[in-house]
Amino acid sequence: MDRDVSVAGPKGVLAAVLTPMDGDLRPDHAAFAVHCQRLLAAGCHGLSVFGTTGEANSLSVDERLAALEALPEGGVPAGTLLPGTGSCALTDTVRLSRAALVAGASGVLVLPPFYYKNVGDDGLFRFFAEVIERVGDDRLRLYLYHIPQMTNIHLGLPLISRLIEAYPGVIAGTKDSSGDRERIMTLCAEFPGFSVLAGTETLLLETLRSGGEGCISATVNVTSRLARRVHDAHASGLDDEAEVLQKRLSQLRGSIEAYPVIPALKVLMADLTGDEAWRNLRPPLSELHEEQAKELLSEVPLAELL
Repeated sequence: MDRDVSVAGPKGVLAAVLTPMDGDLRPDHAAFAVHCQRLLAAGCHGLSVFGTTGEANSLSVDERLAALEALPEGGVPAGTLLPGTGSCALTDTVRLSRAALVAGASGVLVLPPFYYKNVGDDGLFRFFAEVIERVGDDRLRLYLYHIPQMTNIHLGLPLISRLIEAYPGVIAGTKDSSGDRERIMTLCAEFPGFSVLAGTETLLLETLRSGGEGCISATVNVTSRLARRVHDAHASGLDDEAEVLQKRLSQLRGSIEAYPVIPALKVLMADLTGDEAWRNLRPPLSELHEEQAKELLSEVPLAELL
């Protein structure tokens, strides 16, 4: 498999961006743009919007399209965006992916169609191939979103190899949220130039050292400055400093993920910004109980965040 499939695309520290909701549980476009700008100012290289953390699968296609359009209008550079466009419906994935290209996004992050199980590699290959063929745009850079704990679908290395061979340069990389360190290291080794982004900043330094591009992480919504310092220390060859920073980064992540992560992040954002609307979540997600929220705020030093 040792072939170079290098393409330009998202690199470094990317936030899996939260979607702020208004009082009617609609995406708040103005607050969304402000948060994206805040993350870039805090050191994020890019922004993965409409993923798991962004409650994308609780949003309609039209809601995602409207929120995507609002970001460049709100001053967010389109080239920093890696929108999630995956859906169980092929035509929805195509529509969202085309819109991302029109907006000027750097690529699209695509979940496998997750409702039907045991479809096999042939079925998964057909889905991604149909997306690429129907989008029909040479600018398309598709990143495979591997999160088997949510989808119950495994994107195996033989399938990834087959997709790269069929669509070199288009199948550009992967966000691997499996938490499987060995798998991530193997992806880096087996596919030189294929962009491997870990789904947690706890693996940021290891991924960079193994030739991967960085991470796309939920908790980077609040740990972006520290994550960027890990990245920059590694890039500067400051290994000891990078190790110390990575240890603290992983500790912060552990403190946050001791709670339901999306509600916990929204509690932290409400406290950081003074805007209680940040606590709004679309069902079926629920807010943290008040005792949990108090414990979280006592355990995570706000001065270290963002």
